[in-house]
Amino acid sequence: QVQLVESGGGLVQAGGSLRLSCKASGGTVRSYTMGWFRQAPGKEREFVAAISPTASVKGRFAISRDNDKNTVYLQMNSLKAEDTAIYSCARARVPLTWTTVATDFDYWGQGTQVTVSS
Repeated sequence: QVQLVESGGGLVQAGGSLRLSCKASGGTVRSYTMGWFRQAPGKEREFVAAISPTASVKGRFAISRDNDKNTVYLQMNSLKAEDTAIYSCARARVPLTWTTVATDFDYWGQGTQVTVSS
């Protein structure tokens, strides 16, 4: 059973930065697209960023991976109040595929709260 644990969230002023981490255990991230999604109160879950097994990336913040540490990172700079949300990482269901669609991810972390004060 793959477990994903996020860390690095917190309270930051607008214009500040945070670096989120997502550590996997019980399985590898090496061959899978990994994604970050967020959900704000009263809003739908939203795609933030993804990185493919070959390190192709897409998203509004910088995403990176360290396969040896089984960890994925999200570097968020120039944060705004509207970036306030719970941020969750996820692993794609099928290895060696590229996707940014939430329903294509089957393992999810519990999430970490990011609050940006204006």
